[in-house]
Amino acid sequence: MSDPVVETRSGRLRGASNGRVKIFKGIPYAGPPVGALRFKPPVPVKPWTGVRDAPAYGNRAIQDDNVFALPVDLLELFTLGGTEPKSEDCLTLNVWSSGLEGTKRPVLFWCHGGAFITGSGSSPWSDGANLAGAEDVVVVSFNHRLGALGYLHLEDIAGEGFDGAGTAGMLDIVAALEWVRDNIAAFGGDPSNVTIFGESGGGAKVSVLMALPAAQGLFHKAIIQSGPAVQMANRADGTNTARQMLEQLGLTPARAGVLRDLPAAKILEAQAVVLAGVSRAAFADRRRFGFNPVIDGARFPGGPFAPEAPAVSADVPLMIGTNMHEMTLFLGHLPWMVELTDAGLAKAMQPYLGGRTSAIIAAYRQAQPKASAQQLAIAIVTDQGIRMPSLVIAERKLAQKAADVFVYLFAWETPVLGGRLGSCHTLEIPFVFDNLETAALTGGDPARRPLAKTMSQAWASFARTGTPMPGWPAYSTGTRATMIFDTKGGVENDPGGAERRAWEG
Repeated sequence: MSDPVVETRSGRLRGASNGRVKIFKGIPYAGPPVGALRFKPPVPVKPWTGVRDAPAYGNRAIQDDNVFALPVDLLELFTLGGTEPKSEDCLTLNVWSSGLEGTKRPVLFWCHGGAFITGSGSSPWSDGANLAGAEDVVVVSFNHRLGALGYLHLEDIAGEGFDGAGTAGMLDIVAALEWVRDNIAAFGGDPSNVTIFGESGGGAKVSVLMALPAAQGLFHKAIIQSGPAVQMANRADGTNTARQMLEQLGLTPARAGVLRDLPAAKILEAQAVVLAGVSRAAFADRRRFGFNPVIDGARFPGGPFAPEAPAVSADVPLMIGTNMHEMTLFLGHLPWMVELTDAGLAKAMQPYLGGRTSAIIAAYRQAQPKASAQQLAIAIVTDQGIRMPSLVIAERKLAQKAADVFVYLFAWETPVLGGRLGSCHTLEIPFVFDNLETAALTGGDPARRPLAKTMSQAWASFARTGTPMPGWPAYSTGTRATMIFDTKGGVENDPGGAERRAWEG
């Protein structure tokens, strides 16, 4: 069997085949953002002659491989970042297609997680072969600029020479979507049926894309997995971060141009110092601090979902959901959490809840009388930072009365590490892509496999038709119908309703 070759607008590409799926990796979708182009919006790819081989993933963006300071036992389980070299020359994407001919297939465009500062489209968890092959879809993943190189809002202090620097990483993603629009038909995909989906920081990227005028019409459905972004950084937030970066590097705003000549490693070092100043107390408002897309009033007009859902994506159906125990990944191993008792619960939650500490703890204790102090703390911080903002997005999207919203709760618990992670952050990813065998985090129980099939089918069905599966009704504030993903499955109305209402008080 000969390797597949396709014609793109930039030139011909030679991919590979695993028997049922055609695979193309490391495809450039924009020019390298290096030298004078550092901090600039992406530029078009220079066409090539002949046939370009596309057998392997491209470079990862510049990043810290353990920016979240996870312990060794967790790092061994979370293969989310890929292993490719890191470089500023990272604007590439990957395509998996079940066929290059015949009916145009729905396209699933994966935005990787990592809070805008880490991650890549080359994680084995998000390999698109199984999803594309089983569900007859086209899957796309990509890399883009991260951290200070993608989101340093210098416009207001360093002048027009840095126009777009605070949204450069998002403009990369728009360029990748434009590549899909212009080229995906050659890979068997339908450019008029593109679903953007992402987890954690990837879900936040989906949230922002829904508010970007430049992305309007480039996608037609959206899925936010444990990554709600209601409010992103404003210009003052972004400028504050930019000033901190300049100070750390010994530069004044007038000398910001020196940033283009500094080694990327030096910028990454300064970024780490700035990030160290973002405390755990800021988690619920984390999208405003550190390195995130900055609302500039032009490319990124506002929101994305504050004070309301963005009008530019009003007609885009949305699926949104969270995991039951999101924060065990980040907090479960920390000494203060491991040692937490009922007597210390209020003090531990004070940085998160402020004046609402007593009321929120009382409501959760009444709703979950058998829960330990650790379990209550995890539930509270999970809900505050991820579940409640997701429901806010769902409700504001519903208020537009222009497209359906579907809400889910992933509740399957992993048995690894003695079960202490429960249904943690990121755990649903290998189920969505049906990549259980390459995700040690899911353990080895064969009973988990049907859930992966159910979820990958639901995501593909939503991409194809706008409806994830029979028997899963659209969300409403009347019933709050929510699909529960675990080995039992089924729809439940307003799960965790008592806890949800506590946040409304």
